Amino acid sequence: MTKPVPRVFSGVQPTGNLHLGNYLGAITRFVDMQKSHACIYCVVDLHAITVWQEPKELAHNTREVTAAFLAAGIDADKHIVFNQSQVPQHAELAWIFNCVARMGWLNRMTQFKEKAGKDSENSSVGLFSYPNLMAADILAYRATHVPVGEDQKQHLELSRDIAQKFNNDFAKSIREAGYEDGFFPLPEPLISGPATRVMSFKDGTKKMSKSDPSDLSRINLTDDADAIARKIRKAKTDPDALPSEPDGLKDRPEAANLVGIYAALEGESVEQTLKTHGGGQFSSFKPALADLAVAKLGPIGEEMNRMMADKAYIDGVLKTGAEKARTIAAPVYEEVKKIVGFIR
Repeated sequence: MTKPVPRVFSGVQPTGNLHLGNYLGAITRFVDMQKSHACIYCVVDLHAITVWQEPKELAHNTREVTAAFLAAGIDADKHIVFNQSQVPQHAELAWIFNCVARMGWLNRMTQFKEKAGKDSENSSVGLFSYPNLMAADILAYRATHVPVGEDQKQHLELSRDIAQKFNNDFAKSIREAGYEDGFFPLPEPLISGPATRVMSFKDGTKKMSKSDPSDLSRINLTDDADAIARKIRKAKTDPDALPSEPDGLKDRPEAANLVGIYAALEGESVEQTLKTHGGGQFSSFKPALADLAVAKLGPIGEEMNRMMADKAYIDGVLKTGAEKARTIAAPVYEEVKKIVGFIR
């Protein structure tokens, strides 16, 4: 176990109402990565409770994310799919990292400032130390690669800092345990092509979000074909024709959003999409986009709904995944306890 096995770790919060942005920005990348990497995909329910969650809703949302993983094509037999709270090593290692990380590092985390807002004094301690738990999620498996979006890059950098400081702080113990190059790897960001940034159908300058009060602002993964088509039909656009080159989308956020969604769903570049549809009006492009979205998302939504009706199946997948995760994380944490000096 001296050298880490090349391994990908990523997690998704069970916050409900998974939408097209989650699918194109994360889940499709997870499906692609399992073709070339050993992957661990975690529903991070411990992270979710850094802000208040209604317990029954949290359980429902955890199953929904799992169903989305499976329906989209993640293979839970060949890879690992589980929910975080079933593997205690995440929380136990996070405590050690609470004692390794520095307050100044966490004070620089911009996501805490954004989520806590002006009332940071009333935020949970968990929300503040969230990045330490994220580091534990990754390093409990000595994962070498992590797919990250723009909003998570800073947290991955902190994970690397924590791994480096742990390796430095306990260098003597680590060498005595037989690890010449440090115990924890410094996880690398995994970039698998440009991530699709999906914006609201009501405002092309804002990200698609489950918290938007208008359901017309997003396509939920469980929407049926009629709902998908209706939302695309009502999506905000501008009166001009589609350009033939990407430069023509500048300062046209709604047009850029719909073209980007089409390209991502079709698996082609924006240039290719505009080569086909450039010069046309939205009155013809929107129906084409709706047909494509229904063809790609409809089967996923149907499969998610089928799985959600069988809680025992989803719970079984998570239980089996947690057992497989623990076989990796438990020996890692046992080594950490030895390195730190805990009597076992």
